[in-house]
Amino acid sequence: MDAKTNIKQRLPSRHVTEGPARAPHRSYFYAMGLTTEQIHQPFVGVASCWNEAAPCNIALMRQAQAVKKGVASAGGTPREFCTITVTDGIAMGHDGMRSSLPSRECIADSVELTVRGHAYDALVGLAGCDKSLPGMMMAMLRLNVPSIFIYGGSILPGNFRGQQVTVQDMFEAVGKHSVGAMSDEDLDEIERVACPSAGACGAQFTANTMATVSEAIGLALPYSAGAPAPYEIRDAFCMTAGEKVMDLIADNIRPRDIVTRKSLENAAAVVAASGGSTNAALHLPAIAHEAGIKFDLFDVAEIFKKTPYVADLKPGGRYVAKDMFEVGGIPLLMKTLLDNGFLHGDCLTVTGRTIAENLKSVKWNPHQDVVHPADKPITVTGGVVGLKGNLAPEGAIVKVAGMSNLRFTGPARCFDREEDAFEAVQKRTYREGEVIVIRYEGPKGGPGMREMLQTTAALTGQGMGGKIALITDGRFSGATRGFCIGHVGPEAAVGGPIGLLEDGDIIEIDAVAGTLNVKLSDSELAQRQTKWRPRATNHTSGALWKYAQQVGPAVGGAVTHPGGAHEKQCYADI
Repeated sequence: MDAKTNIKQRLPSRHVTEGPARAPHRSYFYAMGLTTEQIHQPFVGVASCWNEAAPCNIALMRQAQAVKKGVASAGGTPREFCTITVTDGIAMGHDGMRSSLPSRECIADSVELTVRGHAYDALVGLAGCDKSLPGMMMAMLRLNVPSIFIYGGSILPGNFRGQQVTVQDMFEAVGKHSVGAMSDEDLDEIERVACPSAGACGAQFTANTMATVSEAIGLALPYSAGAPAPYEIRDAFCMTAGEKVMDLIADNIRPRDIVTRKSLENAAAVVAASGGSTNAALHLPAIAHEAGIKFDLFDVAEIFKKTPYVADLKPGGRYVAKDMFEVGGIPLLMKTLLDNGFLHGDCLTVTGRTIAENLKSVKWNPHQDVVHPADKPITVTGGVVGLKGNLAPEGAIVKVAGMSNLRFTGPARCFDREEDAFEAVQKRTYREGEVIVIRYEGPKGGPGMREMLQTTAALTGQGMGGKIALITDGRFSGATRGFCIGHVGPEAAVGGPIGLLEDGDIIEIDAVAGTLNVKLSDSELAQRQTKWRPRATNHTSGALWKYAQQVGPAVGGAVTHPGGAHEKQCYADI
């Protein structure tokens, strides 16, 4: 009995390849051209979110082929499969955005079911868009088979008349166009150049935020998450990941050995330090939930509060992901955080080494200003802040990177869906100094917790940055900037205080103190609560209905099942 056969005896794939009773199963593998040797090797699922929906995903299949070569060269048998992606840039601003956050659960569920159903022993997951990154990492933690995550890479920046642009500029251009600050011809010109290649949105929006998380949490190889999608070096990272996952099988290193409370704190730290997307405050608790670790919005916010903001990345800063990769990548960011005491260096990673060991040879690059030293930060407060108060007992989140004024007080202007708020913005029927409230857009109430980039970008394009605030029980895109507070909980659909607001109520936002309050007494709120009634929804069947029945509050990551803490048997141990 050789070493490979010894390993096989403890792996899930033995249930479909070993012994006389599995002769029918093996006949299927022979039908696909596998050799006897390949059938009796470890099976590695190579899962990608490839599709033709958007440039985020278009390069994933090519990269999956490189992963398969790496697996095969190291003595494994790769089994490729695809799952869905809902791409926020395409889903934004219409009813399709309701499908975005639920797609995260669908991705995790479909990867789990594929791996379980076919008894794969390990997983290399490739993803390129906002919800597919956390969805793939959630599946890895849920299954707990040896796993490596691969980001498909960011898009290259566009060039509009000598200026570097991203899709953020496109959404803001719509606002400029609505007030006559951009002509039809200019809008047509910029839309043709803003997105010049394959890859996910190029700044520190949600996809690049979660890509940064993948390295910091230990599930991705160092440097692999920074290289843009068109760069050929991506194939080398993919090949290496395929080889390395075979080492993880041999050493029995699993995702729950890697993702711990400390590594989740590392992940939250890089989000804050890079001015990343507020969506991380949904996705990190959801990833933790799969491992049975309690790490909710308040835990994330605590790390945000004490981590300095050091990476000068858009949307609040000047640079895009490609720029950070070319001056040293995510390891450069992590190195300065580690050296200044903001990371746990003893966390294990998919290299088989710790964070500190991975970063040992990383040298500071003094010839760049993309990443500032952590002891000389852009601001001492992290780029994302958690809020709490009588308007948000379950918390809320705001991105403050690039903002100068961190306090805002104004009268509420209430809308019960994003479309109505966007219409008011287009027609400019709002008033400067107001707090626009968009509610019934939470996980249950949406359903689906839509992002509000269409509305926030239009406001920015109209020159209202800093002059208007916006709060919602929905979410914001990583491309959102300005005083925009999301994830307000409890959401309106379950009777949360945001659903009790009336036009003219005075809302006080303080991102320094971390508070979000409405100037109403407890008795007034209680009286309004007695009059509140649930709001009817149009989504009374299908996937969105099902999601609304299952989904939990945003504070815990908007998850849909009990999680690792309630698990009786781990798939990897069947």
